[in-house]
Amino acid sequence: MSNTTCGGTDSDNDRDESAALVLKLIAIGSILIAGVVGIAIPLVGKQCRFLRTDSNLFVAAKAFAAGVILATGFVHMLSAATNALSDPCLPTNPWSKFPFAGFFAMMASLITLLVDFLGTQYYERKQGRKQASEEQQVRVGSAESDAGLEYGILPVEEVKERNGKVFGEEEGGGMHIVGMHAHAAHHRHSHPQGQDACDGHVKDHSDGHGHAHSHGFEDDDGEEGGVRHVVVSQILELGIVSHSVIIGLSLGVSESPSTIRPLIAALSFHQFFEGFALGGCISQAQFKNLSATVMACFFALTTPTGIGFGIAISKVYNPYSTTALVTEGILDSLSAGILVYMALVDLIAADFMSKRMRCNLRLQVVSYCMLFLGAGLMSSLAIWA
Repeated sequence: MSNTTCGGTDSDNDRDESAALVLKLIAIGSILIAGVVGIAIPLVGKQCRFLRTDSNLFVAAKAFAAGVILATGFVHMLSAATNALSDPCLPTNPWSKFPFAGFFAMMASLITLLVDFLGTQYYERKQGRKQASEEQQVRVGSAESDAGLEYGILPVEEVKERNGKVFGEEEGGGMHIVGMHAHAAHHRHSHPQGQDACDGHVKDHSDGHGHAHSHGFEDDDGEEGGVRHVVVSQILELGIVSHSVIIGLSLGVSESPSTIRPLIAALSFHQFFEGFALGGCISQAQFKNLSATVMACFFALTTPTGIGFGIAISKVYNPYSTTALVTEGILDSLSAGILVYMALVDLIAADFMSKRMRCNLRLQVVSYCMLFLGAGLMSSLAIWA
C-alpha cells in the first residue's frame, strides 16, 4: 500500500536523502557516545567515592533514570505501539476490534514477573548449592584433619541447617523473592521497627561493622541483593534492547531531516539515562569485568546498529506496510510492558521502600524530586519525538 494512502505524505514533502544521511551519521555518533558514557559512569565510578553505588548521589541519579524509563514505557513506547496497531494501513479486522497495544503490554508485564520470579529462584538455588558445597568441603577437610578420619561426612542436621539458611529462612536473613510482601516480612522479623530501626541503621553506618546495612545502597539486600540485581539487570537490558532496535530502525529509514533532527537530541538524552540505570544494576550485580563489558557494549551498540540497518534497507523498506506496522507495534507494546514493570517494581519500589530511604528524609525528598523530574522531562520529549 502506498505511503500517500497511509499517512506518509507529510514526511514525503520533506524528503532530502543526502541531508538525512548526514544527520543519521551524526545520530549514530551522538547516541553511541551518550550510551557509552551513561552506562560507564556507574561501572567505572565504583572507584570514586561520590559515584559509587552506595552514595546518596547515585541513589538520586538512579531515581531520575527510573523516571526516564517509566516515561519511556508509558509515554513513548505504549503510545507508539497504539499508533502503529491502529494505523489506517492495517486491516480493520482484527486490529481495530481490540486494544492490542495494551493487551501485549499487560502480557509482557506478567511474563516479566514470571521470569523475574523464576530467575531469582534459579540464581538463589545456584548460589545456595555453591555455598553449601564450599562449606561442606571446608568442614570435611577440618573433620579429617582433626579426627584423622579417612572419610569426612557432615551430619544431616548440619546440612539441613545450612540448606535452610541458603534457601531463605528468615533467621539467617531471608533471600528476596519477587514481591514487596516477602521483602517487608523479612524485615519485620529481622529488624526493629519504627524509629528504633532507623536508629540502629544510623548506628550501623557509624560503627561500620557487623551488619549488612554497612553496605550502603544494598541496605535491605545484604549478600542476597546480588541475586536480585543479576536478574534485574538482565531483564532490564532485554526490555531496553528490544525497543532500541525499533527506535534505531525507525530513524534509519526516515528520509526527513525535520523528523531526524529532534530525534538526535531526544534519543541521546534517552540513551544516556537508560544506560545509567542499566549500568547501576550491572554494577550492583557484581558481574565479572568481562560479563559487565559485554552487557555494556551490547546496550551501547544496539540503537546505532538499528540506525545502520535502517539506512541499509531504507530504499526498500515501507514503514506503512502491514508487516512493518504489526512488528513495530507488537515490539513496542512488549517493550512498554517490560520497562513499566522494571521501573515500578525493580527500580522505584525496591529503592523507595528500602530502609535507607525511609530513614533519610533529605534523601527521600531529593529522590522523589529527581524521580518526577526524570519522568517529566522524558515525557516532554514526546513533543518532538
